Amino acid sequence: MSTCATLSRELSEPLTATAAVATTWLLLEQNGPWGAKALGESHLDGAVGRALEAAAAGTGVRVALIRRPGRHADCLPTARHEVVVAHAVPGRGWVRRAQVADPAELLALDFAALGVGDHTGFGVEHVGGPLALVCTNGRRDRCCALLGRPLAAELAAAGHSEVWEVTHLGGHRFSPTMLVLPHGYAYGRLTPESAKEVLAATAAGHMVPEWSRGCSGWERPGQAAEHAVRLAIGETGVDALTLAQRVDGPGRWLVAVIHRDGRAWEVDVIESVSEPARPESCGKAAGTPSRMDVLSVRGI
Repeated sequence: MSTCATLSRELSEPLTATAAVATTWLLLEQNGPWGAKALGESHLDGAVGRALEAAAAGTGVRVALIRRPGRHADCLPTARHEVVVAHAVPGRGWVRRAQVADPAELLALDFAALGVGDHTGFGVEHVGGPLALVCTNGRRDRCCALLGRPLAAELAAAGHSEVWEVTHLGGHRFSPTMLVLPHGYAYGRLTPESAKEVLAATAAGHMVPEWSRGCSGWERPGQAAEHAVRLAIGETGVDALTLAQRVDGPGRWLVAVIHRDGRAWEVDVIESVSEPARPESCGKAAGTPSRMDVLSVRGI
């Protein structure tokens, strides 16, 4: 049976600049089954889930549910909920953790502050290894369940203690997809071997361009520009580059990419569409997804 992920791979659709854009991630543990819109369709109180989503709107914070890999249909309600908050802008990133008995407590957070990188003292600093967040929500797209759940299980069985299933990372057609914290790089079309390589690189302060969808802390034109410079100079250090982008006409941007050693580049990025038409998710009508193309990279 053809799936959106199979078709995307057959069409060689680029992974670059497809990461969900979020300066900060708020991840809430919630056991049991998830619906397609999990914040309102799970064992989490639906009113609380919708209120969290509303509080995050427009702040740069993205809220998602997480759970440990395994069987979920008959899980008992979560007694205490693990909470992970991570700021994903390179060079300014952090990860904080806490536990709450009632997820409604999170509504007291200053979402605007979180979005710009101020954790306001929430929780404690995460000091363990990288967190692997694998999209597995089959109610949203079957590819995430068929491809994501086995990957999450394999990573957990291999001894990676910080493996979580997550409700939604966007880009179902790039399944299996994984967000890695700290640093906030998203990856797609992973195998168990490549996912382990990504986690090892992250632990050493690096990213892996081959499977990278981009850093969620940058907007999509910036993700494309950063990737192009990384390929041009062979740079994989997660905090090596910073960006500043400006609009240069409809669907066009100039992105300044600055290396910590002082080198700089100007990258010309345009928005185009992927041809031929293909479904962005299983069961949806075929469309032409937006893509970011790099026209040039110039040293400045």
